[in-house]
Amino acid sequence: MKKKLGFYSIVLLTINSIIGTGIFLSPGSVVATAGDKALSIYLMAAVFASVLAVTFASAAKYVAQGGASYAYAKAAFGENIGFYVGITRFIAASIAWGVLGTAVVKTVLNIFRLDSSNLVLITIGFVFLMGILMGINLLGTQIFELINNLSTIGKVGALLTTILVGVGIILLTGVNEFNTIKNLTDATGTKLGANLDLSGYVTAVIAAFYAFTGFESVASGAQDMEAPEKNLPKAIPLAIGIIAVIYIGIVGIAMMINPAAIVATKEVVALAAVFTNPIIRTIILVGALISMFGINVAASFHTPRILEAMALQGQVPEWFKKRTENGFPTRAFFVTIGIAILLPMAFRYNMTSIIVLSSISRFIQFLVVPVAVIIFYFGKQKESIVETAKKSFTTDVIIPFLGAILTAVLLYKFNWSGQFTVVSKTGATSLNIFAISAMVIGYVVLPIVLMIWRKKK
Repeated sequence: MKKKLGFYSIVLLTINSIIGTGIFLSPGSVVATAGDKALSIYLMAAVFASVLAVTFASAAKYVAQGGASYAYAKAAFGENIGFYVGITRFIAASIAWGVLGTAVVKTVLNIFRLDSSNLVLITIGFVFLMGILMGINLLGTQIFELINNLSTIGKVGALLTTILVGVGIILLTGVNEFNTIKNLTDATGTKLGANLDLSGYVTAVIAAFYAFTGFESVASGAQDMEAPEKNLPKAIPLAIGIIAVIYIGIVGIAMMINPAAIVATKEVVALAAVFTNPIIRTIILVGALISMFGINVAASFHTPRILEAMALQGQVPEWFKKRTENGFPTRAFFVTIGIAILLPMAFRYNMTSIIVLSSISRFIQFLVVPVAVIIFYFGKQKESIVETAKKSFTTDVIIPFLGAILTAVLLYKFNWSGQFTVVSKTGATSLNIFAISAMVIGYVVLPIVLMIWRKKK
């Protein structure tokens, strides 16, 4: 029998799955929204992620098939709900890839001192990046594995550098600018976080939550783990706790050294703006870029295969399962990159908007899976599950119920109108028709068309 992942291996796998681009990209928008409350926002996001992570871990012990949220929804509610969750999961993964691609392109433009707000340059860079990713996939798994390992080294190195240099600066110079955050103002002259209502808290938590996403895929390999029903509910929250300490430490250091810079910066990698030393800034930028590019490689590998997997099961047209002689799903790849480029374009490559959109787009899973776990516990599922799964009222009912409630509250209080409106240079607001149309097509029209196709077939 092949060796299975033990408890600490699961912890490390979770850490590696979660730490990616989020902590490099999100601190500026979180601090700008929450002011000196930013650290508590990251703590709230960590608690929310832990609740959902335990829920996904609990679902994994009941459903042996791969597919994560798609498989859980299908087992609990049947073909139709499972199909919708599968399609929307694919859309969410494509949006997430769009965020990663935008981040890489903007970071490269910043490094070469080009205008990272120029829509033409970003689009050209995006298409060029997708061409490189396609080439890497065509070359095979050895190149993929090499880049994946380099990205892990890059992101850990960049984060450790930020922490160590920040602590050194604080200890050697005695600098502490944390209290100056209370005097910083936004474009309207309002102090940061001064008028933070519940809707503002929700937006900030969702932006910070993006840095914790990735946990939802960890339980997909539960069949290759030792005692997953016992280890997953413990290992995943422990990993998120470790990550939360790292994140809060990094954001705290940034807020103590140069809070004005992290709020005002236009750079994609907000952490780099904290330091004036060009060597340190370059280390952070290059480390973040390696991390982002590596995660793009991973996204280019698994995201198209979501669509391909559904084609293999006859839930979308078989046209999508066509592969090259080297095993590359070309058709699924091109459809996926079309979505990955279209939605960031709809939001004019605004990183804050598409980061929030990327988090929100996952929330269908975060509503359906908790209810599915509760259904599994009480044995009310539509399809067969692992009957020998060890049940726990705490992890299978109480925590999923809490996760569903938290998700519903965040969705209800989220500022939807602000997300789908455009503010002109004169201050006038108008609906972003392109963005609204893209979301309606992805979450309403496309699932309906494919469901009609399935029924006719």
